[in-house]
Amino acid sequence: MTVTATSVGESDQLEPRTAPGARTWARRLVRLVPAAAAALAGLLLYVSFPPRALWWLALPAFAVFGWVLRGRGWKAALGLGYLFGLGFLLPLLVWTGVEVGPGPWLALVAIEALFVAAVGAGVAAVSKLPGWPLWAAAVWIAGEAARARAPFNGFPWGKVAFGQADGVFLPLAAVGGTPVLGFAVVLCGFGLYEVVRLAVERRRTGEVRRSAAALGLLSLAVPVVAAVAARPLVSDTAEDGSATVAVIQGNVPRAGLDFNSQRRAVLDYHARETERLAAEVKAGKVAQPDFVLWPENSSDIDPFANPDARAVIDTAAKSIGVPISVGGVVERDGKLYNEQILWDPEKGPVDTYDKRQIQPFGEYLPLRSLIGAINKNWTAMVRQDFSRGTQPGVFTMDGAKVGLVTCYEAAFDWTVRSEVTDGAQMISVPSNNATFDRSEMTYQQLAMSRVRAVEHSRTVTVPVTSGVSAIIMPDGRITQKTGMFVADSLVQKVPLRSSQTPATRLGIVPEIALVLVAAGGLGWAVGAGLRGRRAGDV
Repeated sequence: MTVTATSVGESDQLEPRTAPGARTWARRLVRLVPAAAAALAGLLLYVSFPPRALWWLALPAFAVFGWVLRGRGWKAALGLGYLFGLGFLLPLLVWTGVEVGPGPWLALVAIEALFVAAVGAGVAAVSKLPGWPLWAAAVWIAGEAARARAPFNGFPWGKVAFGQADGVFLPLAAVGGTPVLGFAVVLCGFGLYEVVRLAVERRRTGEVRRSAAALGLLSLAVPVVAAVAARPLVSDTAEDGSATVAVIQGNVPRAGLDFNSQRRAVLDYHARETERLAAEVKAGKVAQPDFVLWPENSSDIDPFANPDARAVIDTAAKSIGVPISVGGVVERDGKLYNEQILWDPEKGPVDTYDKRQIQPFGEYLPLRSLIGAINKNWTAMVRQDFSRGTQPGVFTMDGAKVGLVTCYEAAFDWTVRSEVTDGAQMISVPSNNATFDRSEMTYQQLAMSRVRAVEHSRTVTVPVTSGVSAIIMPDGRITQKTGMFVADSLVQKVPLRSSQTPATRLGIVPEIALVLVAAGGLGWAVGAGLRGRRAGDV
């Protein structure tokens, strides 16, 4: 065939060539799509968390996460998982740097995202198995289980379950606690991707395997059906009568770490708010409470060693005429404790509970010498480490058994469950969020308490120094709450309950079962990969 000059020119006009450099950049941009999608999916998961009631965004977040990981090699999956973790945890935990600067915040996120990276590699490995959404969701929960235990006794903040206080899946907390609730959400998200993937495949090829389609639909539908079936477990009916409880929020003079230098003012504020409430009770404007709950750090002056502080608390207790649970900082035998003190209006202090799950870098400083070498200001913030309590704390207050879960402890499954199994008919979560200003931290912690209420079918009160304080019913509803950085009190008659949910009775068993499922899926995936390589060598 002879090609003329004219035909060549016409061909060039009809099919213009793309410059090699442009093609290279296009390929690079295409390669960046999974990385960008992973980071944006993590951001989407963050947006699903409180204070926003957008719980359902967790589903498309995990659907996109499943899309970027399915069929990937472990190295690529590690990187994509890390990007997902950064997209999620960087905005979620920004409050950790409110007063101490970005260094600790970025270090915490960098470490915690490593767990998500490992989960990414695990999800990619099991994504080639039949029914992969089941195995992948179990791998996610195994990652959360690891993150809740290490390093430094763990950091469970950001469990998927804690973003579901407003969601349809919430009743599953009563079935198997936060692991089962989180598993259902992640399974549904991966199932959503699988259904979409199979629908696209059917449109492209005209056929799809029935078994794969059935498993995809089950992954999407079963969690929703299970949540609906679990609704009868959620009840706010009183089983042991009721109690009228008062929650005191005294407020602080100023937000931030300077709160620690305002100890006497904070104590006076909480005593003053209690006395104001007592005057309203006397005037018949408010019902007489059976007992009063103060927040964590409401008396950072040790009332056992300081007569002035003791006198202030005594006066407040006598004015209201009922027991008060006081949050104090107490030194005993040379050790420092974050302590709840049961204060009787006639007898004074009669019982105590020492916080057991203390916060690393807040209440004690791991690696003190190393951190001091990096920044001496950080070691100055935690001059003396707090010691851990060893026993559950259940106060008998006017006949009601109140389980104490102090602030950070609410994030840990075992600390809350131990109070209920020790006889608590309701739970109080005294907290101090003043050091985190107006960040989302208080709303994230409040959502945890709502999940705990459903998990153990108990009324939960949340007395906070500066807000948001709240009263939560056993079905997770907030019936009263305060604003932030205002002095206020909440008084309400609440149900007392003694029955135990399946989650309370089972304890750690559902989490262990899901970790074993994850291990089984990973073992299957690794074994299949090894067999495939051997067959290829032959």
